[in-house]
Amino acid sequence: MPLQVYSTLSRKKEPFPKQPGETVTMYVCGPTVYKPSHIGHMVGPVIFDTVARYLTYLGYKVNWVVNITDVDDKLIARAGELKTTVPALAEKMTADYFDCLKKLNVTNITHFPKATEHIPHMIEMIGTLVKKGYAYPAGGDVYFDVAKDADYGKLCNRDPEQLEAGSRIEVSDKKRGPGDFALWKGAKPGEPAEVTYDSPWGKGRPGWHIECSCMAKAILGDTIDIHGGGLDLQFPHHENELAQSESANDKPFATIWMHNGLLRMGKSKMAGSIGNVWNIADALQHVSGDVIRFFLLSTHYRSPIDLGDWEGPKSQPVPPNVENTKAAFETFLRFVERVERITGLPWKKLHPPLRPLTAPEHAEFDKRFREHMDDDFNTGGAVGVLFELVTAANKFADDQHFEDPKNARQELLPTFMEGAALIKELAGILGLTLNADKTSLGGGDALVSGLMQLLLDLRANLRNEAKTATKDNPLKKSLFDQTDLIRKRLADLGITLEDRPAGTTWRVG
Repeated sequence: MPLQVYSTLSRKKEPFPKQPGETVTMYVCGPTVYKPSHIGHMVGPVIFDTVARYLTYLGYKVNWVVNITDVDDKLIARAGELKTTVPALAEKMTADYFDCLKKLNVTNITHFPKATEHIPHMIEMIGTLVKKGYAYPAGGDVYFDVAKDADYGKLCNRDPEQLEAGSRIEVSDKKRGPGDFALWKGAKPGEPAEVTYDSPWGKGRPGWHIECSCMAKAILGDTIDIHGGGLDLQFPHHENELAQSESANDKPFATIWMHNGLLRMGKSKMAGSIGNVWNIADALQHVSGDVIRFFLLSTHYRSPIDLGDWEGPKSQPVPPNVENTKAAFETFLRFVERVERITGLPWKKLHPPLRPLTAPEHAEFDKRFREHMDDDFNTGGAVGVLFELVTAANKFADDQHFEDPKNARQELLPTFMEGAALIKELAGILGLTLNADKTSLGGGDALVSGLMQLLLDLRANLRNEAKTATKDNPLKKSLFDQTDLIRKRLADLGITLEDRPAGTTWRVG
């Protein structure tokens, strides 16, 4: 089945409009950088990074833009609270955002334009809209006239009056209609000079919606292939982007509109006032970036992502559903360690498998993974296939006794290695590194690892002495009792020992 993608605009899955080898342009709305990044800020980047990875895997070239909103009412208010400047606050929070992206292995974004870098483009587009009659100046502001756009509301499939009902629309007596939205906001008394810009309508700053339209046009052109973002942005932000862009350019703004589902927290809502905001910097103290990414990709991108009933980090460091994901994800990390034990090679040195795959079962797993991804980037289904593949690889390793040097069927080791390489390749398409270090498994730093190895060596010596002791040696039982005591005390600390023919390993949990 060729790649099919659901578009919010058409409300159906459509064949992907381009062919491998061509460039795909993609724009995804980025953050307003006034507070540290929380897990909600990472949903879109992780999902669309995976989209970019899969398109690249299929042979497309991807030109992906994520904007940084560094001038906005929220920024002005927050900077005032912190007694700092808007540029200083924006720079600090942008650095935090970039660091979070790196930790979650979001690496395929091509451009990060800042709104303040494109003010001239915004003034130019607003001028075009005024000239064509789609916008009107009003007391230092400029508004888009929704009534002049015949198909306004087509993205949400509602007429303007339905959209206004129950929506958070700015109130102003300067507007001709309640649904009209600001393209330019006149400077208000007392606002800092660094957030005001000269324009034909007086000093001020751009509205939120016009920023994205202009940055997308400046870097990607009048029509982009994919416009992405959270479902919460469909109205008013994306509806307004579409309206002003198509009115100004007389061309379709985006071929495909993709909207990801939103985070859910059981019966609660994530909010600073409740105290259950999970900042990424705090989250990474307890789980790896791989775990967070794996959690976000375990459902279809258009479905809600449920953290579970959670009161916040003060009562529970990690939301319950993420904690469950962490336990499940350790299956992959233990497999990576197993591969390294069997082969003596570091995981990072495994190369993608040669095509065609030699093992029929591997070819079937590969096909099913592709089928899920071709069906509207169904990462939830792809993750399921990856789990099945790891289970099958572990069973194959058990059946062939690869960890028992005396009985291992070494002639079948290449088949096992092909499966391991396939797992690494498919995990990489999902952006999962599967770094099997002790920190990922909850084991702490190098000092902890070193002390654990010392303890395992001492236990191994005790076991060897016990095995070689004669039956009537009074120390034999005492030696075995000491090895059992070490295992029990470590288990009390949450550390599990796994005795294998090739040696003993440890993990947390």
